Amino acid sequence: MGEGEWEWPAAELTALRLGRRLGVRVPASRPHRWSFVHIVPEASGFVVAHWEFEADHLEGHDHDLQAILLRQAAAADPAELLAVLREWDLPPGLFRSSWDTVGSHGE
Repeated sequence: MGEGEWEWPAAELTALRLGRRLGVRVPASRPHRWSFVHIVPEASGFVVAHWEFEADHLEGHDHDLQAILLRQAAAADPAELLAVLREWDLPPGLFRSSWDTVGSHGE
């Protein structure tokens, strides 16, 4: 991947600095499942978590999403965050505000 793919778009970096969660939909391990990677800003840096859900449970108000945490990593600053994303092969330009991740996917 080109070097430009590993730089934060200004809007998303600003969102993280303001404490907003970012996410991206990624290919799931099985049919009828959705998989997301979220970046959650915290006081000590960032947590990156890869979750998978039963697709049928995402619609409506079902609070039992049958979520499975597939992997998680912590990063103290934006540079460490980029290192985690490189390791997971997820360029930062893929991430959007968490509420907008259903329409975006890496499939």
